[in-house]
Amino acid sequence: MDKKDLAMLRKNPHAKMSAAGFLIALGIVYGDIGTSPLYVMNSLMVGNGGLSHMSTNFVLGSVSLIFWTLTIVTTTKYVLIALRADNRGEGGIFALYTLVRKRAKWLIIPAMIGGATFLADGMMTPAVTVTAAIEGLKGIAINNTVFIHTQTQVIIITIIILSTLFFIQRFGTQLIGKAFGPIMLVWFAFLGLLGIYNLSFDWSVLRAFNPYYAIELLRSPYNIRGIFILGSIFLATTGAEALYSDMGHVGRPNIYTSWPFVKICLLLSYLGQATWMLRVKDNASAFNLPATFNPFYESMPPKLRLFGIFLAAMAAIIASQALISGSYTLVSEATKLRIFPRLKTFYPTNFKGQLYIPTVNSIIWIICISLVIFFQNSENMSNAYGLEITITMLMTTILLHQWMLMKRVNRFFTTVIIGFFFVIESIFLITNSSKFIQGAYITMIIAAALIAIMFVWRYGDRLMDDNTFRSHFASLLAFKHQLNDLRKDPSYPLTTTNLVYLTKVHDGYRIKKNILYSILDKRPKRAEVYWFVTVNVTDEPYTAAYSAETFDTDYMVSVQLYLGFRVDQKVNVYLRQIVNDLMSNGEIKTQPQKYTTIPDRQVGDFSFVLIKEVLSPDTRISGVKKGIIHLRLLLQKFISPANWFGLSYSDVVEERVPLVLGKVSLNRIRLVRKDRSALKDIPVDNPVDDDEDEE
Repeated sequence: MDKKDLAMLRKNPHAKMSAAGFLIALGIVYGDIGTSPLYVMNSLMVGNGGLSHMSTNFVLGSVSLIFWTLTIVTTTKYVLIALRADNRGEGGIFALYTLVRKRAKWLIIPAMIGGATFLADGMMTPAVTVTAAIEGLKGIAINNTVFIHTQTQVIIITIIILSTLFFIQRFGTQLIGKAFGPIMLVWFAFLGLLGIYNLSFDWSVLRAFNPYYAIELLRSPYNIRGIFILGSIFLATTGAEALYSDMGHVGRPNIYTSWPFVKICLLLSYLGQATWMLRVKDNASAFNLPATFNPFYESMPPKLRLFGIFLAAMAAIIASQALISGSYTLVSEATKLRIFPRLKTFYPTNFKGQLYIPTVNSIIWIICISLVIFFQNSENMSNAYGLEITITMLMTTILLHQWMLMKRVNRFFTTVIIGFFFVIESIFLITNSSKFIQGAYITMIIAAALIAIMFVWRYGDRLMDDNTFRSHFASLLAFKHQLNDLRKDPSYPLTTTNLVYLTKVHDGYRIKKNILYSILDKRPKRAEVYWFVTVNVTDEPYTAAYSAETFDTDYMVSVQLYLGFRVDQKVNVYLRQIVNDLMSNGEIKTQPQKYTTIPDRQVGDFSFVLIKEVLSPDTRISGVKKGIIHLRLLLQKFISPANWFGLSYSDVVEERVPLVLGKVSLNRIRLVRKDRSALKDIPVDNPVDDDEDEE
């Protein structure tokens, strides 16, 4: 076992293969792909004109396509190849980008596109899975009473369940998460046993594993949709990308051991539904099928149907929870890569993976509810589901190609393998494109908005930090004497005892020049001690440490705070402790207060200055770049650093400073002084004077 694997085990004890890890993998990784049997066969049936159009070859060809899609895309690409491309045990498109980003700058493009489309398409998962599960209860009697009669009631119950699920996120899901694994174990076992039960009526359906039926279906006239049937087939593998993204939660070994079990159970479910459809297609009236039915529920024995529906609802909720948690992780990773604005994040439990981002939670909740209301039923949702995830898979393939080249895998072998996946996924993309007009345009708009935000934030940040545009950084050491003179200058009023700037200090002494502009130029701020504080968040939950550099002075302090992800970032509280520590060591002078409610108080007052940059009119860069920076600064207005750092009740000043980029034009208009008499004949527009004359 190498050092990377050992570090991964220390970070996540379930990374090692174990029975507990197997259960956790079932509960976290397979929620999305594990609920596909709820709607895949139904989508194929409805898309081909209903049960009466389901010929034997059509049914066998459909299952054959599902089997080979799961084998090629999920098993080969993701389980056997992508899982090897981990970043210290973490998976997903952003982790993959982190591994290969040094190879080429343009690789940020597929990373942003893939991340945005994965997040956008995933917003459909809670809506479609929960709706499909609740639809199974429509018309079902519980204790001789039917509680759900209409689709409107299905929608109302779905909205209540989703709203409850999103509401409890703020409290953490550690407790209910412990039950996810056992529930999903029962769910997959139920799928497998139900499939075997239906298969027992006609074992000949197993011939669907022959790829002949898959190829024949794509070119046969009994397939009404032609190659576009792959749009429905693709629904069976939509959870493959989530499988890769969730690797960090459970570890690669546990996915290796759990996937064969999951795949077998899924295939048995599809085979069982196919067997049932072949049994009833010629005599549907004898089975008293409702006008709209789902083969998954109808294939259950009547005595097991209520139990099966309950299990399906639980699996749907677990799949939704996995999507919600995954969305938080995705946004958090994008923030660390500086391609997404920093949002307020909470950690309800002691596990780093259990994070909660209120803004993301609210947005996904609103979108999910809107999708349920807009599409009305799971059939319409499944028709619009899957387009964006094909784009994500293509972007992952591009990054995997770079990773394999980086690992010095044989170039010819790499080209053949990646080229094969790229062709397959391109075909899926083409066939899924028909879903655009069926409702996928909604999630495409969401994805486009996310890509725009990522681009503006990333590129705008690079433009603002571009040293070709401005001398961006300044040395604190070069301004030691000016700061010393200012703090001793009685001609300026004392602004505060301790003036604090929350900023990144580079190389121990370099800071953004606008910080010094704020202190010295805008309005000289006299203080006894100038503080420059950097907050660093560590991977350990309860780290609480700091370092301090005074630059051989008693009036300048650079503080590096190291806070665990579970530690509240109450900067004002920590600074008071640091002040006392430095005073005890004699590194800074005491600050006795003449007027105070605290006896013998030796620490003065604090004032925190937060810098907000405003693009200067003197900026001379291209219109496109200026527009991007304007949008970047506009996004920044919706972010409150005071909330991040626990300064809500502190003395906080938000100061606007000019952001000057490019070469400042020196060809300004110069005023010429003249006698008033020489100017009296120049026509002027002065409405005030005109009104006075009229009076």
